[in-house]
Amino acid sequence: MSDPATEAIVLEDVHKRYGEKRALDGLDLTVRRGTVHGVLGPNGAGKTTAVRVMATLLRPDAGRVRVAGCDVRTQAQRVRHRIGLLGQHAAVDEELSGRQNLDMFGRLHHLGARGAAARADELLDRFGLGDTGRKAVKQYSGGMRRRLDLAASLVTDPEVLFLDEPTTGLDPRGRTEVWNAVRSLVGGGTTVLLTTQYLEEADQLADRISVIDSGRVVADGTADELKARTGGDRIDVVLHDAARLDAAAGMLRTAAAAEVVVDADRRLISAPVTDRMAALHRVVRALEDAAIAAEDVALRRPTLDEVFLRLTDDGNRADDRAEAAV
Repeated sequence: MSDPATEAIVLEDVHKRYGEKRALDGLDLTVRRGTVHGVLGPNGAGKTTAVRVMATLLRPDAGRVRVAGCDVRTQAQRVRHRIGLLGQHAAVDEELSGRQNLDMFGRLHHLGARGAAARADELLDRFGLGDTGRKAVKQYSGGMRRRLDLAASLVTDPEVLFLDEPTTGLDPRGRTEVWNAVRSLVGGGTTVLLTTQYLEEADQLADRISVIDSGRVVADGTADELKARTGGDRIDVVLHDAARLDAAAGMLRTAAAAEVVVDADRRLISAPVTDRMAALHRVVRALEDAAIAAEDVALRRPTLDEVFLRLTDDGNRADDRAEAAV
């Protein structure tokens, strides 16, 4: 039983087909209020379809969807008054100034001339665009345009904001600007559902992450919980001399009591470990005893890239097995 007081978004067994293609195939998803919830998945996994269903732009074929306490089928207008949506492409007019864009959005949302002007000034200041508000948007950098687009999606002060790959095409500085803006929003109580192809983005921003493959959730948890599913910590050793790789691999296999992965091009040997510090001590001592010079020895958690590839590969293999059994 969902709790509207703590859950901003609830999807239960949601289905959506396009002809013979199952875009959503029993999707279950819960997003807690006042958090950033990341949604990851390969191209065609159903991420954008799910966002369009939650934003009332598509009707689900089956299942239950509630956003900000309202049913998207029977209370679509109420949902629209409670949400904001930032799509993959900018929605602002490049010939207008930043302030003119926000003023126009305010008037379209029936804020009135005075209310729209006040809201435009407030949002420009909030997103660090106050001194550029009278410039034409075509003179903005990529990060500034995206921040303006984000501001435009907040004209009505929504409870829930959908960000569908918000930093696509931005350079690292532009992505950081958008990330800071998102953190500020959540700090003010907004709930954010984020779909992204940048796994670092989900790692940086998301309180919780759902991995979608073939139209359904195949894993859900915090970034650390998902990383733990791929085998926990690893120890990486980068050698000075590639000719010693075989000897070092045998040594690491013994010291870590585990199978190792060798990357000859990077002179890298890697193995899973359970007791972090004890394993590090054993490996460093074994390297010294064998007179094998290392350029670097490091403990690390799996990256979200590794988690993503592992989980979606497992999902694809499961689909293949199911089809073969029919």
